[in-house]
Amino acid sequence: MTADAGIPGEPAAVARSGAAREGDGNGQGGRLRAPHRRETAGPRIREKVVVAAYRGGAWVLGRLPFGPSVRVGGWLSDAVYVAWPEKRRHVRANAARILAVPPGDRRAGALARAVFRNQTRWVIEGFHLPRMTRDEHVAIFDAPAADRVHEVWAASQGTILVGLHVGNGDAAAAALAGRGWPVNVLAEDTAYDELFELMFEQRREWGIRVIPWRNLREVYRVLRNREILGLLVDWGYRPDGQPVQLLGAWTTLPAGPAALAAKTGATILPFWTIRRPDGTFAGDAGEPIRVASTDPTEIARATQAIARALEPVIREAPEQWCVFKPMWPADPAEEAALAARAAAVAGEPEATATGSGAPVALAAATDPTT
Repeated sequence: MTADAGIPGEPAAVARSGAAREGDGNGQGGRLRAPHRRETAGPRIREKVVVAAYRGGAWVLGRLPFGPSVRVGGWLSDAVYVAWPEKRRHVRANAARILAVPPGDRRAGALARAVFRNQTRWVIEGFHLPRMTRDEHVAIFDAPAADRVHEVWAASQGTILVGLHVGNGDAAAAALAGRGWPVNVLAEDTAYDELFELMFEQRREWGIRVIPWRNLREVYRVLRNREILGLLVDWGYRPDGQPVQLLGAWTTLPAGPAALAAKTGATILPFWTIRRPDGTFAGDAGEPIRVASTDPTEIARATQAIARALEPVIREAPEQWCVFKPMWPADPAEEAALAARAAAVAGEPEATATGSGAPVALAAATDPTT
């Protein structure tokens, strides 16, 4: 799931979560792309290999008892950690931020290895979910957390569940949909069409409706029908995103959720899952966030509120926060620039890169139905 589609024709300030501009890592000019870059030309050999490997892994690991599957997955994740230096570097940098240690510290390395293992477990759980009944989907997730979602949804003009890559969002979505609720997820389309379609069909069988990230019209439709829309906001640092403070340092999150809430009257509900040792999932939700308008300071306030609400789950289960892109800028000067942007919009004296989190600038989602 991704946080915001990115809208062709919008100005540079438009809200988007993984969507950057093609050909420019800073999001300046060109056409919009999904969070995962697609292959635009050339043979489809790699795509066929990836899809075949996914199908084969799903068939084998989905039929093995869960415990042996996880043990095999742990060995594979350790091998991937060693063999993929770019992702290892990104995960260690994020781990170092959480632990407040240098990236080379052994504690950052240990946490990074745990993240790789938890990502593999997430994938294996995804292989087992299709073989479970809807009642089993419901049973593995905390009932009080689901009840909290229902309470907010029943009182709202549509509900936007915003979360992180923590625990297992697929399991949580399947548990909510298993109760018969209208659950939609905004999905980043993978680099491979066939793999995306396979995942789309699996989730439909669970009662989850997947909305491709480009279909902004459908996003507005489900919210105006007072349905539930789930999306994730931690697709990595984007220089043109909404400046916020996360774990005490300046970065950006997409302003799309706040802009959508302002445009539709929907309520934002920070929501997360944490995996328990027994394979079930604890869940919780923060305070509902309502966005009164698309005024820059209001969008900034709401986006910072999302960051603040989701911080505790990162601290509680950092090994389950499976993000493989940098979540903070590497250059201190960029952090200072984000703080300055925040202060300028808030009309306050310039904030510092380690200050107390002033709210910031607008990036507004356009409603294609108006």
